[in-house]
Amino acid sequence: MLTRRTVLASTAALAACSSNPLLPAGPRLRAAPELLAQAPVAPREFRAAWVATVANIDWPSKPGLSAAQQQAEMHAMLDRAAALKLNAVILQIRTSADALYESALEPWSEYLTGVQGRSPGYDPLALWIDQAHQRGLELHAWFNPFRARQNSAKSANADSHLSQTQPQWVKRYGEQLWIDPGEPAAAEHTLAVFRDVLQRYEVDGIHIDDYFYPYPIALPDSDPAAKLELDFPDAPAWQRYGQAGGTLARHDWRRKNVDDLIERLHGMIRATKPWVRFGISPFGLGKPMLRPEGIAGFSQYDKLYADVERWLERGWLDYLVPQLYWPMAQRAQAFVPLLDYWHGQNPHKRHVWPGLFTSKITDKADSWPVAEILGQIEQVRTRYPGSGHAHFSMIALQQNRRGLADALAASLYAHEALPPACPWLEADVPSAPLLSLVGLDEQTLRLAVQPGPGKPVVRHALWLRYRDQGWRLRLISGSDLSLPHAGLMGLVISAIDRVGNESPRLALALD
Repeated sequence: MLTRRTVLASTAALAACSSNPLLPAGPRLRAAPELLAQAPVAPREFRAAWVATVANIDWPSKPGLSAAQQQAEMHAMLDRAAALKLNAVILQIRTSADALYESALEPWSEYLTGVQGRSPGYDPLALWIDQAHQRGLELHAWFNPFRARQNSAKSANADSHLSQTQPQWVKRYGEQLWIDPGEPAAAEHTLAVFRDVLQRYEVDGIHIDDYFYPYPIALPDSDPAAKLELDFPDAPAWQRYGQAGGTLARHDWRRKNVDDLIERLHGMIRATKPWVRFGISPFGLGKPMLRPEGIAGFSQYDKLYADVERWLERGWLDYLVPQLYWPMAQRAQAFVPLLDYWHGQNPHKRHVWPGLFTSKITDKADSWPVAEILGQIEQVRTRYPGSGHAHFSMIALQQNRRGLADALAASLYAHEALPPACPWLEADVPSAPLLSLVGLDEQTLRLAVQPGPGKPVVRHALWLRYRDQGWRLRLISGSDLSLPHAGLMGLVISAIDRVGNESPRLALALD
């Protein structure tokens, strides 16, 4: 429907076109409300890739590179993501109570310079955000909330690391160090880390993965048939809980510690920057008592103390990315039944975007075929149109393993897509955009795009109608737009706000 705001925007655009005496005689734009019903609805699909920094899985390729080398790798990854028509990257910025950004709370990550606490000479997170946004990509900041040292870490812990400043919070579990989720002051510190990033950086999302309590380790020298596991060493916090009158069983208490962090983190994001989306990427199998028939395997509910179904039931997140890291034919962890399961545990209709094990495509004999990942994406599209998915991890796309990136670009990613909207965060839509004609020659039409009054806008969706070509979508992040005008019959443009809501559309024809 042609709204008053659309008419005003069209009038403003036409006035700008006709009032510029420097433009040569030739084609002119006119309001074309008849095109509003003709332009398609913009396709929606979350297309993301995780960029893992722990152990230098994705970026930087190794510790100790110069700032220029690190930045060159970053530019190459973002260029690949944009060329593939992804619309988000999920960058790991806290791997082990450390930071890949300037922080007064935790030391620099060793995966940058090789030495924990040593500055790389620039702020990686700030640059990743800026360069992602310039390419029309969202940047979601990925945190590990409780891990304090990864088992492959090589650098000594810095003096400012929690293991040195608050050793009573940090427990050794196998070859790793872990922040005890049962320590209230440690939970406060973790929330402060999230809040600090949220307040100082223009991230589009806050993202955590599947590491809550650590994955269990078998007791050394025990009978494998007995399946005995090393218990997490949280006795001091557990004893204080009981002495204070706590009545929960120990496993339920551990789950409550994780629940409390999720609930408080969700509330803190809403109170600080309510347009920033909160996403969780848990292990892909749900509670054993709720699983589809035939599904079996590890229980994160019993071992990691992650009650993911409860988080969905309470609406404590904006998107869930369950790690469905199994091939479709693997019956005990079959992709499609698990995809349906997580959508079925979603009473508030939050987004469910499966994580895909794209890095299982390798040059080794046990590599997955490219068709496995393509088929999983097709299943998601068929069963849940307009949803999305995320690739673990970016390196497989960057290296174009077995032609995967080429196959995606030629088929499933041939056209751009907007991330799905989150209207429960902000229900009102932005104003229609304003267009003005700033240049015209024999080949090119140059336009300036401006947001209308009101709420902030992050991009514009532009539909172009060329003679004999149908409608073509372009997503625009900047304000300058150059178009070949040969055969151009009309355009329809709308503004997209920070949570993905689309404005009324402005329609213009070229005469």
